[in-house]
Order: sequence, then structure tokens, then C-alpha cells
Amino acid sequence: MPAKTVLAQHPSLRDDIGELVTARPLPGPDVEQVDPFLFLNHHGPQTYPPGNQGLPFGPHPHRGFETVTFILEGELAHRDTAGHESIIKAGGVQWMTAGSGLVHTEVSPEEFLRNGGPLEILQLWVNLPARLKMSRPRYQGVQADEIPVLTADEGKAAIHLISGTWGGRTGPIASLTGVFMSTIELKKGGKVGFGSLAGRNVFLYLVRGEVEVDGVAAAGQHLVQLDLEGDTVEIAAASDAVLVFGHAEPIGEPVVAHGPFVMNTREEITTAIRDYQAGLFENVSA
Repeated sequence: MPAKTVLAQHPSLRDDIGELVTARPLPGPDVEQVDPFLFLNHHGPQTYPPGNQGLPFGPHPHRGFETVTFILEGELAHRDTAGHESIIKAGGVQWMTAGSGLVHTEVSPEEFLRNGGPLEILQLWVNLPARLKMSRPRYQGVQADEIPVLTADEGKAAIHLISGTWGGRTGPIASLTGVFMSTIELKKGGKVGFGSLAGRNVFLYLVRGEVEVDGVAAAGQHLVQLDLEGDTVEIAAASDAVLVFGHAEPIGEPVVAHGPFVMNTREEITTAIRDYQAGLFENVSA
């Protein structure tokens, strides 16, 4: 089967949030989305001192999409108005379906504020089709030891399987829309390949290191954009590397985004703002 073609590579552009080191490859000057993947923030890596203020993401609303948060280093406390609460540590993942709307906080736990330490977090926004935008909110938080780790290429590749199926295993997160999602660690010289990708958009973000994607060199903190038609992709490490690799069927619907809301029309955005201001995102049912 034909390999996917690298269409472009998009660098992460620095956009710090206060003291939080932040870079963003999506959206960027030359890419609005990789349908259904809408937005990625790369926070860190950095080290917080003892007695720090922690992450700045106090209560804020969302509607119409999902957030997938990868805690690479440090830890993250989540709380939302659907009653979900957790502290996810390094290697874990939070997958929140905002759906019809909720308010959540993503902050540093008390222990991290007190002691400080290393921090690196990725947050990815995944769109929902119109038929699911008003779904009941839900939240799935998994620690590192709950995520299956599959090895390939004589142990030179480790695939942390978050959602979807690969190598006879299924990840712990159940995606509403069949999104496959993983993080991959490659040792220098290691390779990993994926198939059955025709008609699916690939999300490939290189956190650090250098790789070749079907023979095309890519560097750290770049989003690699691939074509929709190809069926396979092979990733080979030129150095030790860490990356996020996911794929999904494109939704192909209009996207109207305004701050924390992602809908299909401006009228739906107006309704979301009105509902939030009316307090309808408080005390919602999960």
C-alpha cells in the first residue's frame, strides 16, 4: 500500500502564558487544523522552584470538543462542574469531553506548589462532529501504569497506547469518534510503522529529538502534516526521540471557534456564550 506523503512541517511558535513556557504548532500561520485535531499547546519543559504559583489555568468553560492532556513531566490536578476530580502524574493522560459544556480547572497540586519540580505538558483539542457537540460531558483520567506499553524493533520503540487498538492491545481511553492516540519513545536507530491509515488524518507532533517520516527528516517541536490518501507511515529515529502519534477520520464540517468554544455556526457560539453567562455550565450531569 502507498505510504503517506509529508505535505509540510509546522514549527511550534513561542507564546508564553505568564511564567509558563508555551509553544504552539497548531493552529499556525500555514495550518488552521488537521481535521479533527484543532489546537496544540506545548508547555515547558521547565523547572519550577519551591513555593511557586503553579499552572495558571483556573476555572474556565468549554463546549463542543474534547481536550487531551499529556503530562510528560510533573503533575496536574483536574476538577470540573460535572463532578470529576483527579491528580494525574507524569506519564498519565486526561481526556475530557466538554460536549454540551462545563467549567474546569487545571492547576498544580499543593505538593507541586510547595516543592516545585520539572514540568512538561501537552494539551490537544479534538473536534466533535455536530451530532456529538452537545453530548453529556465526561472525563477519563489514566495514570502511566494504566496505559499499555508495546515494544517494537527489538525494544528500540515503545508505543504508549492511549486510545484505539494496535498490536492486539486496546488503550484504556474510549474515544467517542474512534480516535487513535499514542505517545512513542524511540531510541536512536529505532523504527515503528503504522498501516490502515487511508482516509484518516494523522496527528504527528515531535516533542523532542530527530526522526525521519517516510524518509523525510523532521526536528523537535514540529508538527508533521501528512496527506489523507496514503495508507502507511514509518517513523525512524535519527536520535532518541519522543512524539505524539494519533489518527482519526476527518469530520469535514464548518468550524467556528471563539475562545473556549468550538461549534459549527456563529449562532451556536452566541448560544454557548449566553448559556455560560446564565450559569448553565455549573453543576452539569456527567
